[in-house]
Amino acid sequence: MQTPFQRSLMNLAVASACAALAMPGHAQQAADTSADAAPQVIVTGIRASMQSTLNMKRNSDGIVDGIVAEDMGKFPDTNLAESLQRISGVSIDRSNGEGQKVTVRGLGPDFNLVLLNGRQMPTTDLSDLSGRSFDFSNLASESISQLQVYKTGRADSPTGGIGATINVVTGRPFDNPGLHSSIGVKAVKDTSNDHLPDAVKGKSVTPEVSGIYSNTSADGRFGVSLSASFQSRDSGFNRAGLFNGYQGPYLGSAVIDGQTLPQPGQPGSQNITNRPAPDALYSIPQNMNYNVAAVQRQRTNGQLTLQFRPVKELTTTADYTYSENKIQTKRNELSVWFAQTPTSTSSWPSGHVVSPLTYAEVYPTPQDISVVGSDFATKTKNQSLGFNAVWKASPSLKLEFDAHHSTAESGADSPFGSENALSNASFSRGPTKLDLTHELPILSMPAANLAAAPIQAAGSWFHNSYEKSVIKQAQAKGSLKLMEASELNFGVGYTDTTNRSTYSNVQNNTWGGATKASDYPAALFQANSLPSFFNKLGGSNSPDLFATLYTFDFAKVRQVTANAVGNQAAYLPNFGTPDTDRKLQEKTTSGYLAFNTDWDTAIPFHSSVGVRVERTKVSSTAQVLPGTAVVWVAQNELPLTFGGQAFSNADASYTNVLPALNLDADLRSDMKLRASIGTTIGRARYDQLQGGLTLGTIANVFTGGSASVGNPALKPVKSKNLDVAWEWYYDKQSLLSLAYFRKQLDNYAGQTLVSQTLYDLHTPIGGAYYKAALASGCGAADTNCIRNYILGNFDGQPGVKKTGVKGDGMLDGTITGLPTDPLLNFQTTTYANQKSANVSGAEVNLQHMFGQSGFGVQANYTYVHSPLKYNNADVNDQFAILGLSNSANLVGIFENKDWSVRVAYNWRDEFLAATVDGNGRAAPVYTDAYGQVDVSIGYNFNKNLSFQLEAINLNDATQRQHGRTSASTLNVTQAGPRYMIGARYKF
Repeated sequence: MQTPFQRSLMNLAVASACAALAMPGHAQQAADTSADAAPQVIVTGIRASMQSTLNMKRNSDGIVDGIVAEDMGKFPDTNLAESLQRISGVSIDRSNGEGQKVTVRGLGPDFNLVLLNGRQMPTTDLSDLSGRSFDFSNLASESISQLQVYKTGRADSPTGGIGATINVVTGRPFDNPGLHSSIGVKAVKDTSNDHLPDAVKGKSVTPEVSGIYSNTSADGRFGVSLSASFQSRDSGFNRAGLFNGYQGPYLGSAVIDGQTLPQPGQPGSQNITNRPAPDALYSIPQNMNYNVAAVQRQRTNGQLTLQFRPVKELTTTADYTYSENKIQTKRNELSVWFAQTPTSTSSWPSGHVVSPLTYAEVYPTPQDISVVGSDFATKTKNQSLGFNAVWKASPSLKLEFDAHHSTAESGADSPFGSENALSNASFSRGPTKLDLTHELPILSMPAANLAAAPIQAAGSWFHNSYEKSVIKQAQAKGSLKLMEASELNFGVGYTDTTNRSTYSNVQNNTWGGATKASDYPAALFQANSLPSFFNKLGGSNSPDLFATLYTFDFAKVRQVTANAVGNQAAYLPNFGTPDTDRKLQEKTTSGYLAFNTDWDTAIPFHSSVGVRVERTKVSSTAQVLPGTAVVWVAQNELPLTFGGQAFSNADASYTNVLPALNLDADLRSDMKLRASIGTTIGRARYDQLQGGLTLGTIANVFTGGSASVGNPALKPVKSKNLDVAWEWYYDKQSLLSLAYFRKQLDNYAGQTLVSQTLYDLHTPIGGAYYKAALASGCGAADTNCIRNYILGNFDGQPGVKKTGVKGDGMLDGTITGLPTDPLLNFQTTTYANQKSANVSGAEVNLQHMFGQSGFGVQANYTYVHSPLKYNNADVNDQFAILGLSNSANLVGIFENKDWSVRVAYNWRDEFLAATVDGNGRAAPVYTDAYGQVDVSIGYNFNKNLSFQLEAINLNDATQRQHGRTSASTLNVTQAGPRYMIGARYKF
């Protein structure tokens, strides 16, 4: 059902189109399509495109960078993020080998605002549920005419971009009058697909098709443009590491039964080589995982634009933009968990903060080898309907109105949910060793015997996540010329943003085995050579590496398991009432004034001084699922049971006054000096604002439970900015520039951990049964012994139910916390405006063409610094700026009338990616430095037909993340180069 706002936009769009069809017209100039539209340029090649980019930069208020039409087609890039990374100060986050999100001047994706034709766009991403960062992988580049990156604040810019405001400008028919059309095709060969098991491998070559049509009437009064593209990509990535991080860190002198290393002189201490010193911090591996993931994607983009100019003073535009991104993922993994027993053997490097070089454990009974599979799919859909009118009321006054209704929606596209995991296990693992001295962590299990202990179904979970974001925005603005060299810009706006996210989880905590092993024929599981999937990583040829990765048909094993258990619903997601349902609404009213003047002084300069005032009202509603009990089901797992509903509502508001001053002086006709002072804001993530207490589904015997809750009263981060830049335009296509920036950031939402009990949940750990087991001789670290004692001696007593014997000989059953047992302690994550930080840095940028030789070079380097860094020796929760890193680009160019060649190298230094590890603990996650080579070669067969060859990640770079030390591997990822060959025909 359409809202009144949608109907109004639709009526305006239809009226514009009908009027265009009914009336003759005349010429349209691109400068009148929008108050912010860049000057029209005719791009005929790389040199002209480079010149257009420099003109945009040179003529803008403040510090602006960008990329102008056709330049993108000649970049070796697959999407807009890949193009943006060529700009100084911009670095990207990659997912599955493709640019996804951008960081600008050290400020991460959540603090960069993305606009489409000057309009704020909604965004949804199930992999980053309730973030504000825009996912550029949803947009193809074919219909984009410009990317504008505003690095300094302006009064007329919508708020939300502290790092930058990125305006994605699409082509409009009046920008390029006449008939223009083209069609393009590409064949894509993604070599990462070649390194997957045959059972999940996609197509060797996939297609891309795109087309553009643009036309204006003979009298220039009506225009229409249509662009569409479809891209299919089959790819994959193989990842190994300790995805759940490390246990600890522990002080070398600490004694925590069942967790810390034996102290000198204690049993087991003789098995430790170079034990961490008493004042040193050390961490112990928690788990080891090898997985392969096959990813198939179908991306569809389209845009329809209608323009009508009934009289030369009035231009109206109606547009509709659509994008859809479908992703199917099949994943198989092999993993083990360590129990931190006193029987471990380990070797350690010297240092104050350390992780082991090697770590091994032996067990009194066989442990599980997890064989896990996933098969899920998601779909993200973006739609935007907009109307724009520009009226030149008089030679000195121009008015503009713009309104749009835009949505982004992400959800499951599979009967198996938005994400899932079927865990199977062989209970045959004996002594287990992990060697972390290679690029690929080496897991050894010499006594494993899967023939004697066949793989059988264990636990599972099925998620159903959904997110929808809606933005309704209206803006009215004007420009009034005053005297000869001054201009007054003014405007008001209203933005209504709604973000809703829901989540449900169906989980089976049968980690000790769902049913008997004989229910699962051995033919269900196929053995594959594990080293072959990691052949680019050092250590993959180690003879000690457990060499088999098992794969299986997810749908078939799911059905067999559900049949064996006798419960089909337990092995499907919940598509009904969600467990949690959160909604956050922000209503912002704004107004601005800006006064621009050209000063005819000894050194001519231009000034722009303005102020923007915004008032935002925040409303949060949430429905969550309370915990009802704690049940001990396996060695170290304490799943929570849930039931009922809990609700919360909260409102807040805030006002911001944001001044901006931009100056630029013409030192010479080819040289500018710029300075900018202003204040900008960046709003907190939706999940930081949303109310509703969420409990982690599984607590740990040793560390307790986890929970999180947002804070709707969070205020935006406020940044006071200083920018200075020197620009030398020493040739039409050449530039040398230097820039310095400093940002003083206040009101950062610091993440804090609060230790508390919740919902009166009691844990059997430390209760009467538990104490009786300890009194019988079980050690606190030997949780199997404790469970066996309780199930063997108290079966049938309140809270205790023995169900049988597991494959490893341990008793199976559940032990539920009683009212007389201790309360379970939760580490609850919450947020507060309590942090401040400074970020400063410098950029150097060179663009040079070597005369008429056709050769050229683009190079830039960005240095970013903040005194606020993560302290790896501090075990407490910390605040630090994520994504802060130096970056560099080097691009070689050649072009003549037939050939165009680009060779691009992009490098990003190590950066802090997270302050919480994969298990929710306060711990750093660093992404290693990464460099990638991309190549693009174009050949013009004639004026209509051209061919292109592209290579992405030609150097076959791998990615890695580590923890508190550079040696503490968290994960390492192997993908592969991607090649594309294509043709485009212009009609």
